Formats: sequence, C-alpha cells, structure tokens
Amino acid sequence: MSNLQLRIISSVVLVAVVVALTMAGGMAFRLLAAAIAGGVFYEWCAMSGTAALRRQQWVSALLLAVVLVALVVRVPAAAIFGLLAIAVIIAWLLGRFGQADRWTAGGLAYAGLSGVSLGLLREESSAGLVAILFLFAAVWATDVCAYFVGRAVGGPKLAPSISPGKTRSGALGGAVGGVLAAMLVAYFSGAANLAALAVIALLLSVVSQAGDLFESWVKRRHGVKDSGSIIPGHGGVMDRVDGLVAAALALYLIGALSGGADTPAQALFAIH
Repeated sequence: MSNLQLRIISSVVLVAVVVALTMAGGMAFRLLAAAIAGGVFYEWCAMSGTAALRRQQWVSALLLAVVLVALVVRVPAAAIFGLLAIAVIIAWLLGRFGQADRWTAGGLAYAGLSGVSLGLLREESSAGLVAILFLFAAVWATDVCAYFVGRAVGGPKLAPSISPGKTRSGALGGAVGGVLAAMLVAYFSGAANLAALAVIALLLSVVSQAGDLFESWVKRRHGVKDSGSIIPGHGGVMDRVDGLVAAALALYLIGALSGGADTPAQALFAIH
C-alpha cells in the first residue's frame, strides 16, 4: 500500500469519527477537543524535552489537565482562559532558569488555546454545529486542494526554508478550495451573512496554512520529520491538526469579539 493510499484511508476514518462526535456535540465534542489539546502538548514536549525538563513538563501537563477539565464540564469561558493564563505563567516561572520556559510554556499556551477554542466553538445550538462544519470545510478543503494543486502545478516554493514541499500555487489553490467548501456549508445551512462569511473563510484558509508552516518550523527547529507516529500516513496529532487549531483560534476570536466569549458561533452564523 502506497503512502498516499494509507493517508487517504486514515483521513476517511478520522473524518468519520470527528464528524460523528461533532454531530453529537455536548461533552463528546468537548472531550475530543480536550484529547486534541492533550495530544498536541504531549508531542510538543516529546520533541522539545530533555531529561532535565521532565519535571517542568509533568507539572505543566497537570496544569493543562485542570484547564481541559474546566472545558469539559463547561465552566464559563472567562474562567477557562483565566486558568490557562495562570497555568502558562506557572510553567514559564518553573523554567525561568533554563531554556525550557519558551518551549514548555509556549507549548502549554499553544495546546491550551487550541483545545479551548475548538471546544467553545461547538455550542449547544445549530449555530455551533454550523460553525464547526464551516471550520472543518475551510481547513480540510484547503489542505486537500493545496496538496493536489501544488503537485499538479508546482512553481515557486512558498517557504522553502521552513517547508520545501509547499508551493505558492498550492497555497492559492488551497485558499480557493477552502473558501468554496466553507461557503457551501454556509449556504446550505441557511446562514444569513454570506459575504462576511466568505471573508472569514478566506482568513481561516490563510491562517490554517500559517499554522501548518508554524508546526513545520517547530519540527525543523527540533530536527524531526513528524511530530509523532500515532496516525498512519500522517504522523502525529500535531501533523494532522496544525492548520485546524490555528483556524479554530481565529474563528473563536472573531466570534467572541462579535458576540461574546461563551457564544461565539451565534454571532457569526445567524440562520434564516
């Protein structure tokens, strides 16, 4: 079986599981978001850690667990972000005498913001469901279209020093595909503000590609090809969700600024 075939099969299975949990919503989806955050932080620590840093990483993992429990049991958003801020500060203080502070504390912030933003977007409403499907469509279509357009068209590299395989044509094709897929979700869900959502979809596509490049930079910084090996054909959790978590944070921030930290989706996805 080729790597592409294995990648496609893994993707189909992952999409089926994630969509099922998204449709279920509630605690099931929040547990998924928490699991993603936990996986991201574990792989971040595995890439950047040394024996001397393990104590700081274990304490940071416990702090992250507190934040994620607060997410799962639906503590108000302000309290969750307050807990996360405290956790990051403690992690940074624990590593202030070494070089671990910027990596362990940074990884805690990255994983925590990723999981919390994703979990809070899926409100117990139709708007919450549409928000997540809109996000998935933008990010997944961007990823798929960027891959195939980049391979078919080629051309100048997007960021050769960070990720030599990515091309500008792939980035453009990914953006077009991401916007089209997201707008199909918005249109068929009956969303009212399609023009604004088109702009948001483009932003999510760009941010997801930036998130992909950021993870590539982190891996290159630590001399690893994949963040892990848990997903056949894809590598680790970070390899699969790098663009998704960056876009989730962006969409959450837009929604929170528009309608409140606890109801970000309702402000963005008014249904006819």
